[in-house]
Amino acid sequence: MSLNDPLANALSVISYSEKTGRKECDIKPVSKVIKKIFDIMKDRRYLGEFKEIDDGKGGFIRVNLLGSINKCGVIKPRFAIKKDEFTKFEKRFLPAKDFGLLIISTPEGIMTHQEAKDKNQGGRLLAFCY
Repeated sequence: MSLNDPLANALSVISYSEKTGRKECDIKPVSKVIKKIFDIMKDRRYLGEFKEIDDGKGGFIRVNLLGSINKCGVIKPRFAIKKDEFTKFEKRFLPAKDFGLLIISTPEGIMTHQEAKDKNQGGRLLAFCY
């Protein structure tokens, strides 16, 4: 398993675990970006609770799965997106209008595309989930 992109690895583990019907999965390595994205997904009811477990080797995150993710993944390359370009990328990565979410890194932090629209922010696309 390649760990060149820890976020891509984390989302693919979650996606695979959801498809195979598991109730929880473990994510290694841990990073602030991964935890923030998991917070956003938990707030939108795509993920259940998750906790960081320190095993003395860098730790891992144990995620409870709700079975509500159809697909999730990273967006590569990390496209720069202006505040008026969201519709183009929603059509490209999400299956329908107002269904799913794009996760964006903005100067004000990591947020969903809807929050970025409301705050009139641009940024870089990180991931999608629906």
